[in-house]
Amino acid sequence: MSAPEASDDVASLADRLYLAVIHLLRRVRREDERLALSASQLSAITRLVSRGPMSVGELAEAEGVKPPTMTRLVQRLEEGGYVIRRPAPHDGRVWRIAHTTRAVQTLEEGRAGRVAAFGTQLAALRKEDRECLLRALDVLEALSADPS
Repeated sequence: MSAPEASDDVASLADRLYLAVIHLLRRVRREDERLALSASQLSAITRLVSRGPMSVGELAEAEGVKPPTMTRLVQRLEEGGYVIRRPAPHDGRVWRIAHTTRAVQTLEEGRAGRVAAFGTQLAALRKEDRECLLRALDVLEALSADPS
C-alpha cells in the first residue's frame, strides 16, 4: 500500500470513528432531558465538580463563553441549588462559585442514566461484537488519555 492510500485510510477511519462517537453520545445524552438542565449548565457543573471553586470569569473562559453569559447561567444554577457563591479568601470583592451536594448527585444521576441507556444498547449486541469493543476500548482509552 502506498503512502497516499494509508493516509486516506487513516482519514476515513478518523471520520467514521468521529461520527460514530458523536452519534452514540447524542443518543445517550437524551437521558439528560429528565435532569431539566441544559447542556451548558451540566458542563459548568461538571467543571466546578472536577476543578473546584472558580470565579465567574474563570468559569466563563473555561467554558468558552462571555462573562455576562456565565453570570446568567450561574444565577440559574444558584436558584436551582446547584451552586453557591462565596467571597474569595484573598479578595472579598471577588466571588467564587462552588458546586453543592445537589450538583454532585445530579451529575451522578445523569451519568447513571446515560450508562444504563448505553448498556441496553451494548446488551443487544452479539457476544463477539461486545468482545471486539472490549479489545478496542484499550486503544480508545489510550487515544483519550491526557498527553500532558
